[in-house]
Amino acid sequence: MEGKIFIGITMAFLLIGFASFGSPAKNQEKKGKATPVISHSFAAQSLRLGDTWKIYLKASDQDGDMKYIMCTMDQPGMATYPAALTRIKRENQKEFSGYIYLNTVGVGSLNLSSLALTVQIQDRAGNFSDPVFFHLRFQTGISQEAPPEGTFQEIDLGPIMISLQPTSSGGG
Repeated sequence: MEGKIFIGITMAFLLIGFASFGSPAKNQEKKGKATPVISHSFAAQSLRLGDTWKIYLKASDQDGDMKYIMCTMDQPGMATYPAALTRIKRENQKEFSGYIYLNTVGVGSLNLSSLALTVQIQDRAGNFSDPVFFHLRFQTGISQEAPPEGTFQEIDLGPIMISLQPTSSGGG
């Protein structure tokens, strides 16, 4: 599973790198050299299938040029999903506190037991924050755990644009 995550993250870096304008050296001259930092993060570790999973983030960049929240997801029995990019609004490019979310509504027929999510921030110069990792298990009869009080703002930063796929439920 770690190999799949590594391959997925590597592919995402390559795609984003090719999509950048100009060479990395030229980008660093135009934009800042500071790397984005995710200072705090939180996500519930258990969720009912059909609920919306909120992933709370607090991040900053000294240069104020954060561009994307990049997410990769690994679903057991499936390959790692392609990277999903959430554009960071201009007013949040220096710092933000809020949540991204993954809808699991309408996937009740899927054979899901768990998901692994990796989140990073990319800035306009092509710098990436250190990744943060989250693991989710689907269970019945539980409520999503709330984030630590006073740590995060309840601001919607955008969806994780990944459509979960069914896995085979049989043995062959």
